[in-house]
Amino acid sequence: MNGSPKQLGFTLVENVVAIVVIAIAAGVILGLLATNVGASADPMIRQQAVAIASAYTEEILLRSFDDPDGVDGEGARADFDDIDDYDGLLDNGARDQFGNAISGLESYDIAVSVVTSSALPGVAAGDTVRVDVTVSRAPQIAMTVSSYRTRR
Repeated sequence: MNGSPKQLGFTLVENVVAIVVIAIAAGVILGLLATNVGASADPMIRQQAVAIASAYTEEILLRSFDDPDGVDGEGARADFDDIDDYDGLLDNGARDQFGNAISGLESYDIAVSVVTSSALPGVAAGDTVRVDVTVSRAPQIAMTVSSYRTRR
């Protein structure tokens, strides 16, 4: 026997190399997690934008095609009684049909355009309108939903 005990363990260089490798791996993993967390809200924001556009479109298309009282361009949204009253409507934040703000949806902007259209075959040009509802929320979403409505 030699008399000197055998030493076990890691050298300082081995420890430094292990720490560097673990730090690089942790940095990569945390970077991937940060990217996923940042994008995880996008589907919810898109779904809210679709729901807002659908609600506005339904409200508009349920109105009369022709102006029932003969007054074009009523001033308040609660008084809108036909489709073309909505042309040019701009809402900063989603609102209900009476113009009241909807809590939690203040960051969405809505723009409505109503255009006389001749895109449908067999329907006279004056008997068709296209309703475009654009919902945006910077910087993630800018989408337009288009629908057609005929006089009959």
